[in-house]
Amino acid sequence: MRKHNIAISVGDLNGVGIEIALKAHEEIARLCNPIYCINYRMLTQAAELLDMKLPELIQLHPVEGDFKIEAGKIGFASGKYSYDSFMSAIKLCEDSKADALVTLPIHKEAWMMAGLEYKGHTDLLRKHFNKDAIMMLGCEKMFVALYTEHIPLKDVASSIDKKRLVTFLLDLHKSIGDKQVAVLGLNPHAGDNGVLGNEEKIINESIKLANNSIGKELFHGSIVPDVAFTPNFRANYNYFVAMYHDQGLAPLKALYFDEGINISLNLPIIRTSVDHGTAFDIAYKGEAKTLSYINAVKSAISFAS
Repeated sequence: MRKHNIAISVGDLNGVGIEIALKAHEEIARLCNPIYCINYRMLTQAAELLDMKLPELIQLHPVEGDFKIEAGKIGFASGKYSYDSFMSAIKLCEDSKADALVTLPIHKEAWMMAGLEYKGHTDLLRKHFNKDAIMMLGCEKMFVALYTEHIPLKDVASSIDKKRLVTFLLDLHKSIGDKQVAVLGLNPHAGDNGVLGNEEKIINESIKLANNSIGKELFHGSIVPDVAFTPNFRANYNYFVAMYHDQGLAPLKALYFDEGINISLNLPIIRTSVDHGTAFDIAYKGEAKTLSYINAVKSAISFAS
């Protein structure tokens, strides 16, 4: 079998992404043909700061830019370069020169400093393709799809809309197939039949409509959030839908922080990512772990196969 071509966007060069890519290169190159979206000048500068030798055989897709890497610093230049690297990787997929895209972490404030309007990778993908991309994070043991993502907590309840939630559930089903999925309620005790909130009525009706449309009972809920991630419950489910960011990601990262990945579903291209940030506090100290990145590449290959 031919190896898949996997485009790698290098993330914020002031963070840990490029260290992870270089550390894992030998293992990744056995799995696929990685194409790093970075120019030789910037890659060489990063390798020198890390006191690492560049691999002899490494494929680059040059991205214009030349600035001084400043470990652990938020800056517009590194923010803009991470965006340009990402857009170059998307183009490789669109042009069928890459089978999938794996992203290393960007810094949202650096993007803002660079004058970019996007809140992150998924937001950009959603607008670029004009598709309702779904953010799902996790590992083989547990995946969490987020109904809402980077919005203020005070706006979550008003975002729970029947038509939108049904569409979300059906799009998720198209992406992951006939998996059994636990859908979390919003309120403590899943609302206690309206005593603690009425949002669960909308969630329950949406689940019923989605299951009727599919013709199978695949979505279950609304599940009481504080028991959903207990060992006994997870024995029956490893796919979850969370109503908001921290509801799903706090337990996921407590259980599987090092191995989790981020997958963008419902898009015309395959995109996976590490499930961690730029880790500026350990940038260029040789301490960054590679497991999430390796899992992201394996997942991208699996989706592309």
